[in-house]
Amino acid sequence: MSKFSELIEKLCPNGVEFKSLGEVANCYSGATPSTMRREYWENGTIPWMSSGEVNLGQVFSVEKKITQLGYDNCSTKMVPANTVVIALAGQGKTRGTVAITRIELCTNQSLCAIVTNKSLNSDFLYHYLKSKYSELRKISSGDGTRGGLNQTMLKKYVVPIPPIEVQNEIVRILDKFSMLEEELEIKLQNELEYRKQQYEYYRDKLLSFSNLEMGGVRNYKVNGLTMGEIGTFIRGKRFVRTDIVEQGVPCIHYGDMYTYYGLKTNEARTFLTDEKAKKMRFADNNDVIIVGVGENNIDIGVGLAWLGDEKVAVHDACFIFKSDLNPRYVSHFLRTTDYHKQIKKYVYEGKICSISAKNLGKTIIPVPSKEEQERIANILDRFEVLTTDICNGLPEEIKARQQQYEYYRNKLLTFKERTA
Repeated sequence: MSKFSELIEKLCPNGVEFKSLGEVANCYSGATPSTMRREYWENGTIPWMSSGEVNLGQVFSVEKKITQLGYDNCSTKMVPANTVVIALAGQGKTRGTVAITRIELCTNQSLCAIVTNKSLNSDFLYHYLKSKYSELRKISSGDGTRGGLNQTMLKKYVVPIPPIEVQNEIVRILDKFSMLEEELEIKLQNELEYRKQQYEYYRDKLLSFSNLEMGGVRNYKVNGLTMGEIGTFIRGKRFVRTDIVEQGVPCIHYGDMYTYYGLKTNEARTFLTDEKAKKMRFADNNDVIIVGVGENNIDIGVGLAWLGDEKVAVHDACFIFKSDLNPRYVSHFLRTTDYHKQIKKYVYEGKICSISAKNLGKTIIPVPSKEEQERIANILDRFEVLTTDICNGLPEEIKARQQQYEYYRNKLLTFKERTA
């Protein structure tokens, strides 16, 4: 039998008492000093927490601070460290979110502090209310999308009050789960970053013209030619999202170049009708699709090797690059540091960034033998697969850990109510 089970059996075998928050805690909301009075905010020393910061969960610091003068001139109270704070209102999914303070601070009027008495461990209450997020949102509004919480609702909200020893053991277990989950997420993120850096290092090393010219990884003579000399650029034709259908002629929208596709693909995720496709321009097998428009100058110019057997319609914010080069080799080159340094001076920067086919054609690309292009592409493909596998698996692994944590949290926080 676990320590937790032993505690339940020993201290509350017949269930636990349930009480309203108003019986076991003081609930009060904060206030905001006048933002028109600069002296209330300049050189402040008193931390002031906004509703947005409740999403941090455990609050160790806050962005804004008020002066003593500002504190004296608004109806707010200092919230002790280790106090549960809940968002009464806020944008998006903020309402109903809970945090626990780890420093003494003030809150704004959209937050309610719940200062518990000795019968209720504030960390236990934090975990419990965190598990009741959906329920809290529902009681604050009939449809769960509008309205807000208030102190009256919270004071009436009923929570279990197991013996303090049981509360402390639950907090210990859930804190350990949270710490392990956080550590795993950090490790996975670090591993992903390492793989990305590793891929980028070898990509730039293998595809650097100066490196190849000096012998590089393998001694061979390499030519440097402009992409305009080697191949041709054809601009796609315009279509919009509303033109896309569930089945039909494969097409690639420029937005998906940033959010969906990687370095290569043999399948399109979207389609056009036969009628719309008649007006399009197409990439053939082994062409490279290069995006010519973007929100910044960092990602613009990246490419996608089209390896599909059938033609694919291409959006007018992209160029179709046709050449005898290995398309996967070209796609990797279009991610290199050398390449982006070259095109940066040609990128037009306005509300959106863009580059012309003419200026893309000025880019110098190292052209080793076809065998060497294949070898380099194969090496970089393997690195890219490792990175992609981790990147795709990361959200799933984190989600699985979160579900595991929530399962055990809900098991630990479900109590039988003691009858009189």
